[in-house]
Amino acid sequence: MPQDDYAHLLGVAPEHLNDDHCRAPAATNNRIAELTTVYAPWAEISLLLARQSGVGALGVWDYLITCASTPLEGIKDAAAYFAAVADTATDTLRVTEDGDRVTISHINHADMTHEAACAIRAYALGLYQQRLSQSAQRRLLPLHVALTAKAPRRHDSLTELFGTHAIDFEAPDSSITFLAADLKAPTPHVQPGLSTVIRRHAEQALATATPLRNWLDLFRTALSTVHTEATPTLPAVARHMAVSTRTLQRRLFEHGTTWNDELESTRRAHITRLLHNTDLSLEAIAARSGYADARSLRRAIRRWYDTTPTTLRRDGSPHHGATSS
Repeated sequence: MPQDDYAHLLGVAPEHLNDDHCRAPAATNNRIAELTTVYAPWAEISLLLARQSGVGALGVWDYLITCASTPLEGIKDAAAYFAAVADTATDTLRVTEDGDRVTISHINHADMTHEAACAIRAYALGLYQQRLSQSAQRRLLPLHVALTAKAPRRHDSLTELFGTHAIDFEAPDSSITFLAADLKAPTPHVQPGLSTVIRRHAEQALATATPLRNWLDLFRTALSTVHTEATPTLPAVARHMAVSTRTLQRRLFEHGTTWNDELESTRRAHITRLLHNTDLSLEAIAARSGYADARSLRRAIRRWYDTTPTTLRRDGSPHHGATSS
């Protein structure tokens, strides 16, 4: 799928996908993987992504590895500045030294479909191996690879990606293990002081980064905007986002939600703000929120928070035992 089409589906500008100063949330990266795995098995996609990820494709983060004094120091720097390339709210890069072995783990807690999760985790491990090999200026072969995925029907792509048949599946974490001696060997032709400059640049890039919102964030902003004007309707929000109602409903389904769920969530937040920040009567709040009367509003608040509007207004926040719709 062309990059412009990906961007349109994700709700971002095409140029943002390759902008090192823009930080895409995990949900956007996950959606890219989901769209990609429609066209090929996850193992093939992980190999394809690795092939397309030359040095510099991931910006300054790549050079943290390739310009360090040793591959090990480089991958440690990459872990320290992981936010330069990943959403650290959902992804973790961990480096563990154990005697003559070094294990690099990629832990992903994002809510993804199975195929997309498999592709991203295998790609991440392949990428680490690729960068470490580029740092060492020779291909470093792992002692062992562990993947959380179930074994695919064919292993060819994964064998080519990692250069080994020593791959275990259905592991607790995805990881790749190397000989410590391979990673501790000095990087050939390293330039003294360059690694420090790269780390400073990474810090500056993180400080000036622009966080991007995913499509669902954009939808919720549109829904909130329409909600301030009148009782929102599906056609009104669809027009605001310049898509058809059918497309809007389909994309909500793809993001694991529905129009009714999002509408009720927006109403809940709106009503809670009015109770906390105004002295409006329940009848006035009901009229502003699309409810027939105060009685209907009371029932909704009881369902959401298991309390009364009076208690919610007095306490200033929902009870800890609140339930969400």
